[in-house]
Amino acid sequence: MARKKQIRTIGVLTGGGDCPGLNAVVRAVTKTALTRYDLTVVGIFDGFQGLIENRMTTLRPEDVSGILTQGGTILGTSNKADPMKFPVLLEGKTRLMDVRDQCLKHADENDLDAIVVIGGDGTMSAAIGLAEKGLIFMGVPKTIDNDLVGTEITFGFNTAVTTATDALDKVHSTASSHHRVMIVEVMGRYAGWIALHAGVASGADIILIPEIPYDLNAVCACVRQRSRHGKRFSIVCVAEGAKDKGGRCVVARRIKDSPDPIRLGGIATKLAYEIEKRTRLECRSVILGHVQRGGTPSPFDRTLATSFGCYAVEQLLAGVKNRLVVRRAGELAAIPLSQVAGKVRTVPPDHALIRAARAVGTSFGEK
Repeated sequence: MARKKQIRTIGVLTGGGDCPGLNAVVRAVTKTALTRYDLTVVGIFDGFQGLIENRMTTLRPEDVSGILTQGGTILGTSNKADPMKFPVLLEGKTRLMDVRDQCLKHADENDLDAIVVIGGDGTMSAAIGLAEKGLIFMGVPKTIDNDLVGTEITFGFNTAVTTATDALDKVHSTASSHHRVMIVEVMGRYAGWIALHAGVASGADIILIPEIPYDLNAVCACVRQRSRHGKRFSIVCVAEGAKDKGGRCVVARRIKDSPDPIRLGGIATKLAYEIEKRTRLECRSVILGHVQRGGTPSPFDRTLATSFGCYAVEQLLAGVKNRLVVRRAGELAAIPLSQVAGKVRTVPPDHALIRAARAVGTSFGEK
């Protein structure tokens, strides 16, 4: 279906997991479009689900006033609403259906000329599927995991690292008081950016990330050595997707109707049991979980999200389409969505921060 060339109405949606800074982007998109270009902005509720079900609303300046500092998203979000694989109940059975034509119909009914889509790799994959049908998109990179290909940073990451670092700082006192090994599990899926940055920032003794498979014997040897040298506690920062030398991640559960059915989690509990059994040192596990997604976005994330949102609108008005706003070497740019969708940006094993951590004595669980 052919789309209008002149952009007068822009939709905006937030997809995937929630993240600090989403509201800052919605605010930037809306205010830039309304005040600078005199456009109409339509908020789409609950990610692509709102486009599928035709749940939208016109956004006014007062709708986005005061939301810069708020966590979460005023539009709602969903990580189960892939238009190419949307669960539909037919004859008592749930089937995954292609509902892209339905999305196009609702986009036309609301006069949407383009959509700013805020999300991660899964959200961008869904956008590509709709772009193939004629919709125009501009992506904004969102994820606390910082694992989107093509951009040096995503908004939400800085806030998540700050939250994780604060938690790690706090467990130092109880670990020291009780002479324990404290294992703190952070998010990140299959990338170790949060664990690496929070672990280094908090002075964790051991950092375990997916990119460097750990050896349990080496982890135990490290905490034993610290104990023998009078350091009666140890702090372990572990990414939820960290895996042992056998390549096994700990899976918390599987969700059948989700495009990404695997939910990682529980490795801290497993490590605490194994380390205590082997070393006879008292261990405790802490799983931070969704606390890393919540709360007020950091000043850095607010400014980054604002610049991303403004740039996304500017690019659309300049005739650019189906691209993702990114930051490279401190400068904003836009790259094709196809370069991002379905890909994961992992931590290079020779990353400068890994080298720095090793230089100050941090273990990554290697022999």
